[in-house]
Amino acid sequence: MTRSGGRWRLIVDGAASGAWNMAVDRAMLVAHAAGEVPPTLRLYRWTPPAVSLGRFQSVDDVDLPYCAAEGLEVCRRPTGGRGVLHDDELTYSIVAGVADGLPRGVRRSYAMLCEALAEAYRALGVDASLTARDRGERGSGACYLHATSADLSLGAAKLSGSAQVWSGDSCLQHGSFVVDRDVTREARVFMLDDERTRELERFTATIAAVLGRRPSWDEVASAVAEAVGHVFSVVLEPATLNGNEVEMAGGMRQDHAVRSTLT
Repeated sequence: MTRSGGRWRLIVDGAASGAWNMAVDRAMLVAHAAGEVPPTLRLYRWTPPAVSLGRFQSVDDVDLPYCAAEGLEVCRRPTGGRGVLHDDELTYSIVAGVADGLPRGVRRSYAMLCEALAEAYRALGVDASLTARDRGERGSGACYLHATSADLSLGAAKLSGSAQVWSGDSCLQHGSFVVDRDVTREARVFMLDDERTRELERFTATIAAVLGRRPSWDEVASAVAEAVGHVFSVVLEPATLNGNEVEMAGGMRQDHAVRSTLT
């Protein structure tokens, strides 16, 4: 498998709203596809906690009144897949392309990108692996009740999923490193019955539960950055968004807002 070499940007952002986070990821993809920016690893969090829906997912999959009562933002990703509650987690996004050594095609590119994610989990002490399992095809809108070829798992338990979108030869992939989760809250968001709630509890795992301790955000971020640098044989250079990306994200932000908590 060809590795890219060279230098990538490393953008470590503070916590921001869901619509802004999704708009930034999309702006980075547009900028990379236009040849304006190098490959990028971005690490970020969410405030307030937010529910992200897949690009084509129905809002009927979430309990909007409950989200409003809980102060949860609801946003739409530029990528596909099912809904995710983003709360106690570090989220990554990677923008890279074929010219950077990323294989063309969803399955092959997932395999390479998720190799780096699995390495990051293992550096944290979580023995993650990329697995494809068929489970949970019962119509739930919750990502963590479904198994796909882009899942990172610990045995039968899903640690995290990822989602992709391509623009020409450039790819955006993003996903979550879940430190801890509130199963009851997640079940309410996605209107899960008791049986599905038990499945969510049984067939998911978090970093804190596996380690028996809570790693710091810096510890998780460092593990992800080091793993991406190793797998792609690149140097990650601290950076920020350029002016054009910020301007694009500002214009795209409203496209990704479903239910905002901002006044």
